[in-house]
Amino acid sequence: MREKKRCQWCVGDPIYEAYHDMEWGVPLQEDQSLFEFLTLETFQAGLSWITILRKRENFRLAFDGFDYRQIAKYSETKIQTLLHNAGIVRNSLKIRAAINNAQHFQNIQEEFGSFSDYIWRFVAHQPIQNRYTHHSEIPSTTVLAKKISLDLKKRGFRFVGPTVMYAHMQATGMVNDHVVDCFRYKEIQKMA
Repeated sequence: MREKKRCQWCVGDPIYEAYHDMEWGVPLQEDQSLFEFLTLETFQAGLSWITILRKRENFRLAFDGFDYRQIAKYSETKIQTLLHNAGIVRNSLKIRAAINNAQHFQNIQEEFGSFSDYIWRFVAHQPIQNRYTHHSEIPSTTVLAKKISLDLKKRGFRFVGPTVMYAHMQATGMVNDHVVDCFRYKEIQKMA
């Protein structure tokens, strides 16, 4: 039986491969899932994505299933509990950013009806279909990611730099950055 052709970045690690095969690049429209990815990518800043994926379930438990309504109300006591949780990335600035971002996430929902409507308007509610043939061609950020980053920062978000936002766009299917010979490229393309 022939092995599936995958994007090179995930090959060799079962957690990475499962994430690649089932989640990466799938267009997400649901606010709870968008908030989860935004939060995880915030924690990823300066770290590898596999580090975050390995701690993902711990993050889900520690952050109440990424319920942004609850996170927005976290107290200093809860912050101290999170800072002592060895199962997550214990970075005070990132923990506080997650709480801050949960508050501003709800402000965007009030203004636009949903965070999904807000974020997807940047791509006219249609995933961008890139056609990369090798992982080295895939950028770490784009002009559009910079635009989204600036807009979120103006709205009070933290740890949402252009690289973080491009990772968010890739993860949530705003762009299809699977290489064209990856088995998921056409599958994701059909989801658009």
